[in-house]
Amino acid sequence: MIQVNDLTKYYGPRPAIVNINFKVERGEILGFLGPNGAGKTTTMRVLTGFMPPSSGTATVAGFDVMRQSLEARKRIGYLPENVPLYTDLSPKSYLDYAAKLRGLAGKKRQQRVDEVIEICRLGDVRDRLIGKLSKGFRQRVGLAQALLHDPEVLVLDEPTVGLDPKQINDVRKLIKSLGGNHSIILSTHILPEVSMVCNRVVIINQGRVVAQDTPENLTRRLQGSEAVHVEARGPAKEIRAALQKVPNVISVQSKDPSASSICQLTVESQLGQDVRDKIAAAIVQGGWGLLEMRPMGMSLEDIFLKLTTKEEVAS
Repeated sequence: MIQVNDLTKYYGPRPAIVNINFKVERGEILGFLGPNGAGKTTTMRVLTGFMPPSSGTATVAGFDVMRQSLEARKRIGYLPENVPLYTDLSPKSYLDYAAKLRGLAGKKRQQRVDEVIEICRLGDVRDRLIGKLSKGFRQRVGLAQALLHDPEVLVLDEPTVGLDPKQINDVRKLIKSLGGNHSIILSTHILPEVSMVCNRVVIINQGRVVAQDTPENLTRRLQGSEAVHVEARGPAKEIRAALQKVPNVISVQSKDPSASSICQLTVESQLGQDVRDKIAAAIVQGGWGLLEMRPMGMSLEDIFLKLTTKEEVAS
């Protein structure tokens, strides 16, 4: 649905983004993640036809965003970081006006305005002045505007910035409910946003893509090994020695070296090797009690910090 190839944008002599490559499949929610100033908003503006790239291409639903700009824009709903609203209008009046600009007419326009008001849960404030609404409701009005023409693609730039925790939760739920019917790019520097909403993530740093994959696959790639948390009843020293003999196990670390009857260990094995059944067998054969065993992984915060605090990481 969205294809970006070698996208580059310079502001004078300074590159904002360099050779950006990624794609978004139909119905997918893609998290575009990076620290402030990484190039997220520049990429969003190029994708939506707001500004031209210095080089490279981007297509939306098969239409080039520069050479076929009007066709591409018809298929994009855009929520910028700072939502441009007319504060002296009500949500209903504003959305009606925006629908006219989108070419909707007559009963179809009124029907679609009513639909997006319901989708974005604006019914209780539809006739209030936008200037008197909370920021959370203003964000919903902006999102309703982006949905008016039922676009195939939604581009959302920092949609929850400045909201309180309840408003953030409401907006996230709304965005997640839109996945499947729309392909969505969600630009953010807020890590929980990606974990809770997105199917896949592109991480950008200093204008370059440093990684793109599912959070789970990024964990596997960057961690370099499989890790399992084990909790067992028995002598830590003996259990640790037994587990170190398990094939494909690289290391066994005890979290609590005290003489407690219950020990907690982290078992690392070679990447791609699932040794949980062998760990369980070794503990049972030793006559000890297996209380808990679960896979461990890097958090999205760990991944983000690892990728954005060093320059030389390949995507």
